[in-house]
Amino acid sequence: MTEGARAGIIAAVLALAPGTALAQGAPADCVTAQTAPLTPVHVRAPAEVLELRVADTTSRREFGLMCVRELPPRSGMIFVFSDGDNFRDFWMKNTLIPLDMVFVSKSGKVNEVRANVPSTRVDTPDDKIPHRDGTGTYVIELGAGEAARAGIKPGTTLDVSGVPIPTRDD
Repeated sequence: MTEGARAGIIAAVLALAPGTALAQGAPADCVTAQTAPLTPVHVRAPAEVLELRVADTTSRREFGLMCVRELPPRSGMIFVFSDGDNFRDFWMKNTLIPLDMVFVSKSGKVNEVRANVPSTRVDTPDDKIPHRDGTGTYVIELGAGEAARAGIKPGTTLDVSGVPIPTRDD
C-alpha cells in the first residue's frame, strides 16, 4: 500500500465519528475538508436516549449531515447555537437521506418538529432544495421517523443538560 493510499484511508476513518455509521458519501460534490470526529452527547427523549454528534461551530453547522448516506436508529446530530432561542432556517443541500428536524429551546422544550424532510441529490438545483425553519437554541436532526419513535413532539421536554453551549460562534 502506498503512503498516499494509507493517508487517504486514515483521513476517511477520521471523518467518521467513532461508534456510529455516519458514513460520508463518495460523490465529488460531497468531498469536504471536515475530517475531525465530532463529539457525541446523549439526549434523553421520552421513549429513548439519543446519541447525537455536536455541531457547535459555524463550519460544523454548515456541513451538518450533508452527504451522510445512513443513520443508525437513535442517532443523529445536534446543532448548537450560542445566541439562544432564535429563528433558524435550514437549507438541505446535499442531504442524501430524509430527516426529522426538531427545534428545541435552551430549556429543552421542543418548539417544532419538521418530520420527514425530503432528501436531495448532489445535482439538485439550488432553487429546488427544501428549507425547514423553527425556533430554538438547538436543532436536532434524526433519520425520518425517529422523532416519533423517540416520543418527540411539540411541547415535549428533552434532557439537554449534557449538551455544551458555546460561549460564542466562530
